[in-house]
Amino acid sequence: MQDETSTSIANLIEVVENQVADQDPKKVAETLMRLRMTGYSRDEAIEYIACALMVEIYDVSHHNGQFTLSRYEANLDTLPDMPWADEINLDIGE
Repeated sequence: MQDETSTSIANLIEVVENQVADQDPKKVAETLMRLRMTGYSRDEAIEYIACALMVEIYDVSHHNGQFTLSRYEANLDTLPDMPWADEINLDIGE
């Protein structure tokens, strides 16, 4: 299970890195810059963004939902706070 979790996190980080490189959605790169300017390392910022992406993936997989860009962007706006973390039992290892 630990290997699966590590792989999943690595996959999320890869997706976020691709979003930053592609500037799509643009809000991801903006969030990275905002978090960096407030003192977070690049790795920490990418991990926070991956957490916001995880919310969308969780919703799609557990509620038969669709990826909602506006909700993803709204969650990016809340970072580094994650008011939705308890809803999905998100353990970010702090």
